[in-house]
Amino acid sequence: MPARGDMEEFRRSYSRLCKESGAEPQEAVLKQLHQLPRGRLDLATQSLTPDTCRALGKLLQKQTLLTELVLSDCMLSEEGATLLFQGLCANTVVQLLDLKGNNLRAAGAEALGKLLRQNQSIQSITLEWNNLGTWEDAFATFCGGLAANCTLRQLDLRNNQISHKGAEELALALKGNATLQQLDLRWNNIGLLGGRALVNCLPSNRTLWRLDLAGNNIPSDILRAVEQAMAHNQDRLTALRESQARTHVLSKEVRHLQEEKSKQFLDLMETIDKQQDEIARSSRASAARVGQLQEALDERQSIINALKAKLQMTEAALALSEQKVQDLGEQLVTAEQERQSLSQRQEKERRLEQQEAVERESKLLRDLSAANEKNLMLRNQMDELERKVKSQQEQLFLTRQELTNTSAELKIRAIQAEERLDMEKRRAKQSLEDLEKLHVKEVDHMTRHLEDSERAMQERVQRLEALRLSLEEELSRVKAAALNERGQAEEELIKARNQARLEEQQHLAHLEEKMRLLAQARDEAQGACLQQKQTVAEAQARASQLCLQVEGQRRRLEDLQQELSNKDQEKLVEVTRVRVELQEQMGRLQAELAAQEGLREKVAALERQLKVITSEHREALLDRESENASLREKLRLKEAEIARIRDEEAQRASFLQNAILAYVQGSPVRALSPPK
Repeated sequence: MPARGDMEEFRRSYSRLCKESGAEPQEAVLKQLHQLPRGRLDLATQSLTPDTCRALGKLLQKQTLLTELVLSDCMLSEEGATLLFQGLCANTVVQLLDLKGNNLRAAGAEALGKLLRQNQSIQSITLEWNNLGTWEDAFATFCGGLAANCTLRQLDLRNNQISHKGAEELALALKGNATLQQLDLRWNNIGLLGGRALVNCLPSNRTLWRLDLAGNNIPSDILRAVEQAMAHNQDRLTALRESQARTHVLSKEVRHLQEEKSKQFLDLMETIDKQQDEIARSSRASAARVGQLQEALDERQSIINALKAKLQMTEAALALSEQKVQDLGEQLVTAEQERQSLSQRQEKERRLEQQEAVERESKLLRDLSAANEKNLMLRNQMDELERKVKSQQEQLFLTRQELTNTSAELKIRAIQAEERLDMEKRRAKQSLEDLEKLHVKEVDHMTRHLEDSERAMQERVQRLEALRLSLEEELSRVKAAALNERGQAEEELIKARNQARLEEQQHLAHLEEKMRLLAQARDEAQGACLQQKQTVAEAQARASQLCLQVEGQRRRLEDLQQELSNKDQEKLVEVTRVRVELQEQMGRLQAELAAQEGLREKVAALERQLKVITSEHREALLDRESENASLREKLRLKEAEIARIRDEEAQRASFLQNAILAYVQGSPVRALSPPK
């Protein structure tokens, strides 16, 4: 826990700044400051006023306690968000910022861009459920700040209405950013053009290893390209980390070898010092011994000088003394020789030890050079791997370009279908937004109604309780009516689908009858007719799958019924077009049957052409099935997201209801207390 004195000072500063601006401190904020955990300020679901935001912004400029700031679902105004971001520009300790569900718009996006340019400590920002992408100029400012930032590691931009132009701005920012590692762009409106812009920017960015693009109407090939780029960045990051780990290990080994070398050198110097001390002690001992011998010789000489007068009497003693002196001289010579030999032997040992130390040092240098060469070889291998990856990417791009050139017509049809699907999704999304706006308006209307009724609630608590019960009953009735309407809508939709299927079956039966007549008339063209019949059956399966997609996309009953009828008309037009093509082919076959000599060759050519067409149709149907599977997955994710949104709305409504009940229950006490 942070120091109690620092917490008290933080609360006092907040209260003082609020009073200086002429506003009262919010009790919810004071309560959170009182329960402040280690480095985290959680103000989620608290409605923060601009005065509170101004005070918090001033405090965040110099505080050093908080590393995480959670402001999700705080309904921040543009002014309050700008004041908070201005305070965070000078902050140097906050690393996590959560701004989920605050409906940030143009001013908030510009303030966020300025924050990203100036702040050098924030590593993770959550901006889910805002509207940053609605205003393109403001979002471009935000992207410019992202490009200039050098500390951000994780960015969450889910559900921010980002269009393909916003995705292009993000792509430019990613080209200039060298630190962002995780980017979440799920449930936006990026589309095909935005996906291509993001794919084109990924070769310039080598740090981003996670990019989520689900729910953005992006084709599967672009998603696969993004996944491949992310996989390459992850491999590059893994290789870089392994290289750094190996470099760290090698540097540790080199430092260890240097330490051992220095330790051995110090031991050698200590040994040399000890030997020099021993030599000095032996020389001092020899000098003392020579001095003693000199003193003895002096004594002997004095005795000899004293006994010169008794020379004849002491000749024998003198000869003996001379013999002794000669013996002592020989002993002195031998001692000197021993000392010289000892010094020479010690000098040889010292030289040998120096030579061994030089050899150890050269060996360590050779090991160090070998380690450097190994590190250089590893770097060369990493560069070679990067070149191989680039060549493989180029080959993949060339093959993909050839594939796009060969299947241009199928992709044009797929793009048209995707555009229609995008229109349906936009309509569904617009309907969802209309429902949300209607819900917000209803909530605003309820809040205004409650504010108006609060003036009379002090005397009518029981009437308000009865009103709440009636509102709950009305809400249950509305829910039951909505469920009934939904069931009726589903029944009508099933009836319309069955009718469309019956019409298609009738048309297909008519077409099959014609094909059987043609097969009886021309036996040689029977194989081609059977293949065309299979093509029509596959078209019928595709039409049924489109019906299932339309059924899964239902949001509002009247719009979807109109869209379903349009789809049925389009499918009928397509079936008639296929029928006309078949009739034209049958006419050509009849004309070719008139020529007796070239009949078999033309029939064979037509059969080959029909095989190519059927293979193309089969490939198109496989692609359509994969697209349908991805669309069903997206729809499932969207339904899960809508369920989560409904749960959050229900939770917020319950929070609002609890707050109103608490306010209603506490209103008599508030009426007795003096006003602030």
